[in-house]
Amino acid sequence: MRLPNKIAIITGAARGIGRSAAEIFAREGATVIIWDMLDEGEQTAQAIRDTGAQAEFMKISVTDVPGIEEAVRQIVEKHGRVDILVNNAGITRDRTLLKMSHVEWQQVIDVNLTGVFNCTKAVVPYMVENGYGRIICTSSVVGVHGNFGQTNYTAAKAGVIAMCRTWAKELGPKGITANAVAPGFIRTDMTDAMPEEARQATIATIPVKRMGNPEDIAHAYLFLASNEASFVNGQVLGVNGGQAS
Repeated sequence: MRLPNKIAIITGAARGIGRSAAEIFAREGATVIIWDMLDEGEQTAQAIRDTGAQAEFMKISVTDVPGIEEAVRQIVEKHGRVDILVNNAGITRDRTLLKMSHVEWQQVIDVNLTGVFNCTKAVVPYMVENGYGRIICTSSVVGVHGNFGQTNYTAAKAGVIAMCRTWAKELGPKGITANAVAPGFIRTDMTDAMPEEARQATIATIPVKRMGNPEDIAHAYLFLASNEASFVNGQVLGVNGGQAS
């Protein structure tokens, strides 16, 4: 057990990478609170409970500040604290700069950047009070290197890295670490929808010659959430098969 009795919030955990993280965290002893707008989150929580582990679902939008604050208050009232926050929720609205609308820009910024701020802002006071916390934010390889057709997404993911590094400095003295995970090409619903030719062309650029699995990212989250990473702070952990080395 690497997370015994920890209370962990994971956003966007109804499916995909977030679901894998919820399953692994629960297996490692954490009580997992799934935040998602998809009702599928309750099915994920029930599947975890069916294994004998602890999981709850709360229908939360990371853009709803009052809803987030009330949800955190309820969690602390019930469990006494929040130990871990995984800011995993994210969306895409891909277009080239010339074609991207202001609405598409703002939608991605609101969820992928401001949403991370909203959730962290609500949780941190309780972590400070408890003198302990692990903040883990999902960036991306494209947040480091950029990517064609993703002005909004890359800006948000680069911003996430900057926020984590700032929080590492501000919150480290209070017993709280903040780190980012930068996934590469991962098998998700989004990549499954890609044309096979495009998917194979991308895999060809990865030295290990395969796509990542959601579990690859979830295990990176687990490491950063564990006591083994207590001296890791303000870092960006690339999980990309060597694609961006």
